[in-house]
Amino acid sequence: MLQGRWWGWGFRSAVMLYFVVLIVFPILGIYGQSLSKGWASFADNLSEPLAWKAVLLTVQMALIATIVNVFLGTMSAWVLIRYRFPGRRLLNSLVDLPFALPTAVAGLMILLLLGPHSFVGELAEKLGFTILFHQPAIVIAMVFVTFPFVIRAVQPLLEEMDAAEEEAAYMLGATKAKTFWRVVFPNMLPGILSGAMLAFSRALAEFGAVVLVAGNIPGRTLIASVYIFGEIESDNAVGATAVSVLLLTFSFIILWTVNYVQMRRKNG
Repeated sequence: MLQGRWWGWGFRSAVMLYFVVLIVFPILGIYGQSLSKGWASFADNLSEPLAWKAVLLTVQMALIATIVNVFLGTMSAWVLIRYRFPGRRLLNSLVDLPFALPTAVAGLMILLLLGPHSFVGELAEKLGFTILFHQPAIVIAMVFVTFPFVIRAVQPLLEEMDAAEEEAAYMLGATKAKTFWRVVFPNMLPGILSGAMLAFSRALAEFGAVVLVAGNIPGRTLIASVYIFGEIESDNAVGATAVSVLLLTFSFIILWTVNYVQMRRKNG
C-alpha cells in the first residue's frame, strides 16, 4: 500500500517536473527576456512600425485562413462521416497529413504547385495576377497546415449524434435544410468553434510553410514569425521576444477559451 503511494507520488512529480522544465521555464524565459532592458525598451520594440504591421498581417491572414477552414473543414467532416464511397478511409487518413509533414515540405509543395512554371501559376499570370510572394500564398499555406483541426473537432460530434433526433424532426415535417440548422448544426457548433480557435492559434505561429511562399516583404508579406526570426538574426533578442510575448499571450487567451468551451460542453 505504502509502496503504491510512493510510486504514485513519484509518477506525479516526474510529470510535473517535465511540465515545468519543458513548458513553464521556456515561457517564463521569453517573458523575462522581453523585459530584460526595462519596460521602455519593451514598449519601443513592440511599437516598431514593422513589428505592428507584421503582427496585424499575421492576424488578418490567420483569420481568413480560419474562415476558409471552418467551411472546408465542416463540409469535409460531414462528407467523411455521413457518406460511404470508395477511398473514404484513405481520404480520412490523409486529413492528418499536415500534422505529420514538415512545414518546410508543405511550403515547397505549394511553391511547386503555384510557381510561375506550374499550370496554376501560368494560368494566374494569364489572368493578370500572381499568387506566390503575395498575401494569397500566405493564406494558402496557413489553410494547409491548419486544415485538420476543424475536421477532427467536428467528426466526433457527428459520430455521437443520435439519428433519432433527425428522424423526429423529419416526422414533424421539417425539411432537410431546417433539420440541419435546427438539429445538426447546434450539435456541431462546439466542435466548429474549438477547431476554429485551434486553427487560428496554429496559423498565428506558422513559419516553415509561409517563409518559402510569402516573399517576406516588410509591410506587405512579412508575418510575425518571420519578423521574429529576422530580429534574432539581427541580434535583437528583446525585439524578437517582445513580439513573441504578444503572440504567446494571444495564444494563451485562445487556448483558455477552447478549454472553457469544451468544459461547458462536457458539463452541459
